[in-house]
Amino acid sequence: MQTTFPRLLLNHAAQRPAETAMREKEYGIWQALSWAELAVMVEHLAGGLSQAGLRRDEHMIVIGANRPRLYATMLAAQSIGAVPIPLYQDAAAPECVFPINNAEVRFAFAEDQEQVDKLLEIRAQCPQLSNIYFDDPRGLRNYDEPGLTAIDDLLAVGQAYAELHPDFLQAEVSQIKPDDVAAMFFTSGTTGNPKGVVHTHNSLLNRAKAGADFDHLTHAEEVLAYLPPAWIGQNIFSYAQWLACGYVVNCPESAETVTIDLKEVGPTYYFAPPRVFEGLLTRVMIRMEDAGAIKRHMFEYFMSVAKRVGPALMDGKPVGLTDKVLYTLGNCMVYGPLRNNLGFSRVRVAYTAGEAIGPDLFSFYRSIGVNLKQLYGSTETAVFVCLQPDNEARADTVGIPISGVEIKVADNGEVLIKSAGLLKEYFKNPAATAEVLTSDGWYHTSDAGFLDAHGHLKIIDRVKDVGHILGGANDGAMFAPKYVENKLKFFPHIKEAVAYGDGREKVCVMINIDFDAVGNWAERRNLPYAGYTDLAQKPEVYQLIKECVEKVNADLSVDAMLAGSQISRFLVLHKELDADDGELTRTNKVRRGFIAEKYDVLVDALYGGKTEQFIDTQVKFEDGRTGSISATLKIDDAKTFAPVKAPA
Repeated sequence: MQTTFPRLLLNHAAQRPAETAMREKEYGIWQALSWAELAVMVEHLAGGLSQAGLRRDEHMIVIGANRPRLYATMLAAQSIGAVPIPLYQDAAAPECVFPINNAEVRFAFAEDQEQVDKLLEIRAQCPQLSNIYFDDPRGLRNYDEPGLTAIDDLLAVGQAYAELHPDFLQAEVSQIKPDDVAAMFFTSGTTGNPKGVVHTHNSLLNRAKAGADFDHLTHAEEVLAYLPPAWIGQNIFSYAQWLACGYVVNCPESAETVTIDLKEVGPTYYFAPPRVFEGLLTRVMIRMEDAGAIKRHMFEYFMSVAKRVGPALMDGKPVGLTDKVLYTLGNCMVYGPLRNNLGFSRVRVAYTAGEAIGPDLFSFYRSIGVNLKQLYGSTETAVFVCLQPDNEARADTVGIPISGVEIKVADNGEVLIKSAGLLKEYFKNPAATAEVLTSDGWYHTSDAGFLDAHGHLKIIDRVKDVGHILGGANDGAMFAPKYVENKLKFFPHIKEAVAYGDGREKVCVMINIDFDAVGNWAERRNLPYAGYTDLAQKPEVYQLIKECVEKVNADLSVDAMLAGSQISRFLVLHKELDADDGELTRTNKVRRGFIAEKYDVLVDALYGGKTEQFIDTQVKFEDGRTGSISATLKIDDAKTFAPVKAPA
């Protein structure tokens, strides 16, 4: 049945008014907000925004972390027919200029002083930005800017209006249709200006409901909303599915308290990109390496049992009695306490997406009893395209097409999708819309992949990034940079990698070490270092990374399609790749072309046969200041392996 976001809110408020809709942790205490209280807040905000002049089909940006008032503001805007646009709260001020001007935004919700300062900084470039509403007043007492208003004042205006017009909200919501535009999300802009992805109420809620049905979600679920609301993945899990199912969304106090809040909430439904799961596991392994010999031996023994038995139990397959007893014992002594320490004691369904996840990492979580699965989707598809069934979760696929989805693979290997969750259009960009949407309703994903014999989708790389080696012993061999990068990132000591090779005679990579993991590794070996740059260039660290690179090469050598993509040379970068420096998108995707231009001297050194190269790089610090980091980087060769022919 088709519906709208505000209609779902009013339904929940009418059917179970006293039940909790959201919780927010403030000053260390969880504060609950019921569905009835949320509906009243939305009514008052909608009245206030209407009186301030926000009109139907007009855009309003919301920028901040997950907070009840941010969600209520989005619902209020939708209730009067306006379109909320969440922006990344960690975006630098200049990054907000294009979305605001492109969408002709006059109204903005800003969480706190940091976001207000950001909007005021660019106001001269966005002269139409007239109304800025802030939630947290700390630091803003002496601000005297036209149009800058506390959300409390807006609520007061809306409350007075609602008392005079008690039927206002119902009347407004009744006019909203499922095919009306509900929200707009700006893409990360990897190769140029970001594009505004326009979604309707139906496209978002259709996929939210399909995903909920697939995993049998109910109003009893608990979710922790800690990723940026501007990312479609977080928006679907904690907004669209929240309203579709009516479960509880918990907002952590801050980014620094997420790990603690995760343990306190004990979510039943959890979503995180692979880097979050990697970070959690890295912390566990660091603690175990520092543990006593007896505890470490027990952990290693029972983890070997889990690795052998856990995935089979998770998939509902039979195991021997001895193994079952050992696993039960391990669950009491290791797996259960470990899940509790991670905050996963109550997790019934956990998903990861956005990047490939390492097989060992994937197996680790499933082996200790966490039902971790993968999904496939994008901003343009409202996330839910393919999901993995509970008993068919594998590290090398992204699942099967779920209800309402059709998939076909074009002659060039590109995955095409037809679904009710497809974008309506790219805002003010008919040319870009025509590039991705065919006249008969198929969406071009730009991903290269195929459906395997079991009906699961496998993604290789971006179609435009798949290239070929030119010259040398591997002339003509396929090169898939993302595939190579992901294999490197499966190692806990490697945080990021950038691979080059298309149109060249060999593959070379630039690598970021994981500072925490490698730092702990160095400390246990009494290897002194003075910060990231110093640690990254240690000969011992180069040897550690070289071993990882050569293991990847060994794996690639048995892949008939990608044996020619083995890595010949590598270097470890002197700084971490950073979105503030333009090297990553706000969703932490590598901007490979930008990096090649920025570090062209390093690319030339890799392919020029040099053994070291001096580099001086400008960086932007968190407080907005700029500085530079310089170093002489070592360049090392890696062993490659003869392709292994598959047995006849």
